[in-house]
Amino acid sequence: MIVADTNLVAALLLPHEHGDLGERVFAADPAWALPVLWRSEWRAVLLKYVRARRLGQEGAARLAAWAEGRFAAGERLVDSGEVLRFAAASACSAYDCEFVALAEALDVPLVTLDAQLLAAFPGRACTPRAFLAAR
Repeated sequence: MIVADTNLVAALLLPHEHGDLGERVFAADPAWALPVLWRSEWRAVLLKYVRARRLGQEGAARLAAWAEGRFAAGERLVDSGEVLRFAAASACSAYDCEFVALAEALDVPLVTLDAQLLAAFPGRACTPRAFLAAR
């Protein structure tokens, strides 16, 4: 099991600059845990694609529904105190620290493309390439 952040979900499901990394991580470990917050972040990502005319609104809605159904079983609530602790100890947002708190609670890697998370939490966060290399 891993904690996947919304950037990794996007790399899995959308045309993405990081090519097939999302697919390769998913193939290596399809048990993805995500804080419930991921749904809102995912909608924001889809909206960016719609506004950039890279995805139609109906297609975005279908993709949102598919992803929500696929990852619903892996959704977890996180402890607010832990989120705030991680956020206060770093320059990361509370939103981003939800993923860190979940990875810590489950004692699994946080696989992310977010440079700020990677720098702030090197013992917990790793890139998709590093995750795959360690398998």
